[in-house]
Amino acid sequence: MNSTDSDLAAMDAAALIDAYERGRLSPVEAVENALARIDRHNPAINAFCHVDHQGAMAAARDAEARWRRGEPLSPVDGLPVTMKDLTRVRGMPAREGTLISDPAPCAEDSPPARRMREGGAVILGKTTTPEFGWKGVTDSPLTGITCNPWNTQLTPGGSSGGAAAACALNLGVLHQGGDSGGSIRIPAAFTGTFGFKSTFGLVPQWPPCSLPSMSHIGPITRTVDDAIRMLNVIGRYDSRDSYAVAAAPADWRETTRQTLSGLRIGLITKARRVGVDPQITAAIERAAHTLSELGAEVVPSDLDLHEAGEAFKVLWFSTTWRLCYQLTEAQRHLISEGLLKNAWRGEGFDANDVHAAEEARWVLTSRFEARFRDEFDLFLMPSVAVLPFTAGLEVPDGSSMQDWMDWTPFSYPFNLTRQPAASIPCGFSREGLPIGCQLVGARFRDRTVLRAARIWMRCRRISPTCRASPRRASPRLAADGEATPCRCPSRICRWPGASACSASVRW
Repeated sequence: MNSTDSDLAAMDAAALIDAYERGRLSPVEAVENALARIDRHNPAINAFCHVDHQGAMAAARDAEARWRRGEPLSPVDGLPVTMKDLTRVRGMPAREGTLISDPAPCAEDSPPARRMREGGAVILGKTTTPEFGWKGVTDSPLTGITCNPWNTQLTPGGSSGGAAAACALNLGVLHQGGDSGGSIRIPAAFTGTFGFKSTFGLVPQWPPCSLPSMSHIGPITRTVDDAIRMLNVIGRYDSRDSYAVAAAPADWRETTRQTLSGLRIGLITKARRVGVDPQITAAIERAAHTLSELGAEVVPSDLDLHEAGEAFKVLWFSTTWRLCYQLTEAQRHLISEGLLKNAWRGEGFDANDVHAAEEARWVLTSRFEARFRDEFDLFLMPSVAVLPFTAGLEVPDGSSMQDWMDWTPFSYPFNLTRQPAASIPCGFSREGLPIGCQLVGARFRDRTVLRAARIWMRCRRISPTCRASPRRASPRLAADGEATPCRCPSRICRWPGASACSASVRW
């Protein structure tokens, strides 16, 4: 198959697998194209901190041979995928965005890397993260600043910012992220991609991170179907994770119910003490209207998220203090100033504070689960409270906010409660920047969240003023691989089927 770069850039996992099955495209062609695109565009966005050209091409050739024999290993065989740099991948370093890390290649795969490799997926490399994944944007002393493909002056969010930026440009089709306080959903919202955090323990991880009781592994993809395809591989029990739960569904797609009829959804548009950008509020309200048209009953509601913030900060800052306390003085001089600042904030918490935070967490989880049991199937709310802002900053320019938790009041509560949550692209700002909406469900009701997200994304209609075809919005490169001129602020984006785009998009 003689596919152009533009053709391959538009393909999701389902399209690639279909092309493999029909013999119209080989894994070698797909991986070669992905690597070439990474080499060409990564300097502008800094999504990758390690690219394994040789290993990826060897794995692609093996996958090609299996497809020719008609013996693929799994529904991800031959797909180009990426792993976050906090995740161990055999033969690749895990630098975690820090100068004090070991540059030697890892000797063993973490569970997600192991499962993807067993399924024949081709691991292209590692994506960037802030140091130890400590904040909601992506920059580090080791790798520098990662940029948003929609506008390279802005942040893609974090801490899985490299994965989301790569996903938005389709530099690989399945991208693994990690989420301890919103690190999958924040960058998904900022880059117009789909990010999913499953019920805690269903997708195993090893070795444990510094805050293992709140850390979730999950996909960042361009479609819900691709996320489900990935979950069907990585969402399998692994005994190395002491928190792992052997309760994942045999198939993460809920096949018996393909409508939203009968679902009752609570609509949340505000957070206590945090202002939400009016454009985000308007997008959430339009999303609620769309869900109603698709058969769901959407009811205005509220959740008191302020208590979650107090408990989360105790656990987050005290964990950071423990991490930094173990470092030598020389190592402390090499880590970021913001990370040290968080550590000093955690120094003042004692065991009583930590136990009180865990107790508050238990109460919060019980209260939220009761809301799902008695009132709602899902909650709909913003993914974040702000639009993408200047890269290299932790909070929006000129704001009075102190840290990333001030603009993410809708994300970290659901790490405390361990409930499944997804960020779904739901519109654009006047400046052409993506906006994300979040769907949250009760624990172990992951497939309900995925079903609603899938139906929503399949049925929504985009009507940009440039008269682009009603297809999914995402940064797209021109056939010659150069950035396409665009009247919106994005430097590397293009609407599929459009010659230009404007900043005005309505839903």
